This record gives sequence, structure tokens and C-alpha cells, in this order.
Amino acid sequence: MLYGIVAATTALLLAAVLAALLRAPALRLGLLDRRQRQRRVPLSGGVAVVLATCLVVVAGDRTGLAPLGEGMGTLLAAGATVAALGLVADAWRLKTRFLLVGTAVAAAFVVPYGDTGVPAGVAAVGWIACVALAFRALDHADGVAGTVGVVTAFGVAACAAAEVMDGLAVLLSVLAAALTGFLMHNWPPARVALGGCGAMFTGFLLAVAAVTTRAGQDAATGAGVLFALTAVAVADAALVVLARRTAGRPLLRRGPDHLAHRLRRLGLTPAGVTVTLGVASFAGVLVGALVHTGVLGARAVLWVAGGVVVVVLVLWRVRARVPGQGRGGPGARVGQVARVGREVSPRHGVRPRRQPAALLQPPRESAESTEPVESPLRASRRMASSQVSGSLRVRNG
Repeated sequence: MLYGIVAATTALLLAAVLAALLRAPALRLGLLDRRQRQRRVPLSGGVAVVLATCLVVVAGDRTGLAPLGEGMGTLLAAGATVAALGLVADAWRLKTRFLLVGTAVAAAFVVPYGDTGVPAGVAAVGWIACVALAFRALDHADGVAGTVGVVTAFGVAACAAAEVMDGLAVLLSVLAAALTGFLMHNWPPARVALGGCGAMFTGFLLAVAAVTTRAGQDAATGAGVLFALTAVAVADAALVVLARRTAGRPLLRRGPDHLAHRLRRLGLTPAGVTVTLGVASFAGVLVGALVHTGVLGARAVLWVAGGVVVVVLVLWRVRARVPGQGRGGPGARVGQVARVGREVSPRHGVRPRRQPAALLQPPRESAESTEPVESPLRASRRMASSQVSGSLRVRNG
């Protein structure tokens, strides 16, 4: 008990310090994410979380104060591999399909096939990879991924403790403490972000731990528990897939159509969005933990599923800003073209109004016609030249 408190405190402080120290190198290396158009957020928080978690857990195992137990070393190594893969994606924009395959390969080494069976184990591998990517998608807004990760880590740790998996419970407690230290710099407005490195590491460890705690028990109930523990990440992924499919946009292209974006459109502040999603995650995790321990029946998960369906359908109707529209988009540019006219000068009479900088661009092709669209500046010059030539023809005639 004493070691658990010391380990959690150490992980919290270490993650907070590392997140602050690694911010400047990330800025110099250009390891950044752009949020709210002009704000640049370094993607160094994930490295701090991974280092703090691994160092504290390995130190406890090496000193004998908190042995990891069988298989925990492999789990930590696989999680570090996934974190390295996410760091590569942060630096070089690795395609999502490669992240999915790499995470699935890492998950294949840690799934307990002896307890789950081969078919269920293969399904678990796919589920773990999807959850890791879903947590990476949650890192699009300040504080969301870290808050959901802390709540989920405590819930899965409670399930592991109920199964007397002390090593797994310690690992998740240290992870939750490291994420809490990271949130000191990630709370809105964020100064650092998890990035793919920290988000995929968090999602991977949580998903593998949840599968391990449910291994060897009823498969249907286990699937419901796993769903409840990750309800917010599942809801966010479902909303994105539904919105992009119905709008005909590519699934893997980033856009402002996640849970946090739509909640912001409803008027919530960034901190309000984080708190709302944290409360929703706590509700799902609480139901999953109570069903796992037998306090609630398996049908309680249906309430979580119904809530996810309702939230997804309601927020799907909230209009999201499509990339390329809004301020500075095509719609705004058309409005600027329509407002271009003439103004009267007291000294020179009628003169053309100065064109906006956005209109002084080469002509683009219209989506409905193959003829090039003439810029307003060129059109005004052509009209002026035609009037002059016409008057010359009249005089010379």
C-alpha cells in the first residue's frame, strides 16, 4: 500500500517535470500539432507519460518492492513499442493503416490465448488495435484524452484488483498518476499534447489490461464490460465514421467532426467539454466495473449502449464545420466576390474598390464547368478596356 502511494506520487511528479522539460525540444524539432488555427501545441507530453510510467514500474520491479509478475514485462515492452510507433507517426505523419497493423502485431504477443481461446484472442487483437487508435483520435482537443485515460485506468485497475492481479493494478495506477501529471500542462488551454506516442500507449495498455482481466470468463458479458470501459472512445469513433460516411468524406482524413468539436458547437467551453466527456467516461467505467465484479447484471451494459447510440445520433445532427468552409473558405470567398463593386472618390470620381488579397489569386476552375473562372480584378480591367475601345470606335467612325 505504501509503495503504491509512493509510486503514484513519483510518476505524477516525474511526468509533470518531463512534460515541461521536453516542451522546448519539441518546439525546436517541429513536433507540433495545430489547434484553433494559429495555436501550436508540442506533441511531447506522450513521451513524458511513457517515460514516467516505464521508469517507475521497472524500478519497482527491479527493487522487489512491486514485482510485475508473469507477462507484465512483455506487456510493458509491447506498450513501449506501440509508443515508439506513435512517435514515428507524430514526426513523419505515418499512415493510419500502418499504425493499425503495427499495433495489432504488438497486441498479438500479449493476448492470453490460453484463457480466451484462439478465435476470441484474434478478435481481442483487433479490438485492442482499434481502441489504441481511438484514443489517438481523442487527442484532438485539450485535456480530453488525458482525462478519459485517467478515469479508464482507475476503472480497469479496480477490475484487476478484484481478480487479484496486483502487478497489473500497480501498472495501471502508475499510468493514471502519470496522466494526471501530464494534465497539469494539457488542461485547456494546453501547453503540450499526448500525440500518437502517449495516446496509443495509453489506449494499448488499457485495452490489453481489460482483456486480461476478463480472460477465461463469459464471452458475451466480457464484450459488454470491454465496451462499457471504453464507451467514450467508441462513441467518438462511431460518430466520426457515421458523419464522414454520410457526407462522402474520406474516413482517415482529419476533420472537426469529433465529440469535442460538436460539443463546442453547442456552446460548451473547452474546459466544459473536457469535464463533460470525463463524466461520461466515469459513468461507463463505473457500470463496466460493477458488472465485472457482479454487483450489477450484464443487462446494465445495455444502458451504456443506449446512451452511446443516443449521443451519437444527437451530435450527428449538430452541424460540424467542414474543412475548407467557413472563414476563409470557398463560401466566404464567393461572398467577398459578390460584394466587390465601385466606390465614389470626391477627387477622381468613380473608381474600382480595392480587391481583397484573397481575390488576387490565379483563376481556378469551377467544379461545375470546365471553363476557367475569371478573377474580379481581371474582369473589371477587361470591362474598362472594352468601354475605351468602344468609345474610340465611335469617335473614329
